[in-house]
Amino acid sequence: MDFAIIAAGEGSRLVEEGVSLPKPLVKIGGEPMIDRLVKLFMAQDAETVHIIVNREMVEVQEHIKALAKHYPIRLVVKSTPSSMHSFHELSEGITCDKFCLTTVDTIFREEDFAAYVKAFAATSGIDGLMGVTSYIDDEKPLYVEVDADNRIVNFRDVDYDGSKYISGGIYGLTQAAIPVLKQCIAEGVSRMRNFQRRLVTEGLNLKAYPFTKIIDVDHASDIEKAQRFLR
Repeated sequence: MDFAIIAAGEGSRLVEEGVSLPKPLVKIGGEPMIDRLVKLFMAQDAETVHIIVNREMVEVQEHIKALAKHYPIRLVVKSTPSSMHSFHELSEGITCDKFCLTTVDTIFREEDFAAYVKAFAATSGIDGLMGVTSYIDDEKPLYVEVDADNRIVNFRDVDYDGSKYISGGIYGLTQAAIPVLKQCIAEGVSRMRNFQRRLVTEGLNLKAYPFTKIIDVDHASDIEKAQRFLR
């Protein structure tokens, strides 16, 4: 299985709050977030780890090039207008039928992720297994509407009666998602949440996989939250 990391954002909120390091190099438990993800992916027998960073992140580029001496990393350097566009750039080199994509600031427990990857690898007949969580600590969460079998029927921008999950920024997909991604790019669609909605409207079979907790590191205060969570 291939794995991929979107690390092309500027992390402007962290900078505004006094965090001097680029977001991918911010340390959680003494380890840069990008290193932690690469090692977690390698522990799940990653064939290749595809990573995209923007052109301005020279320090991050050099850091990843050093990691690539030890791990099978494909680095893409390109500034993009949205995470969906970053995914599109990465998708050009993803050849495995099943692959897992995350954002660089997504923090989860190793054992939860290992169980998720095992479930995705063993599951047939679905086009995607999306990591979700009932823990909500996000400014603009994407609510994931599911049926009784945890099949995803909608992605909503606002809370609704009976909501259970929000997106955790962990996307297990098959190659069936790539034509939909290309269609979104061609039509000028942006944002990962709009791509996910399109997957549903195009009839792809997506299921939700609940994690105990997932934290996004968007603010300086989230760094300590993430460290406490992993401890």
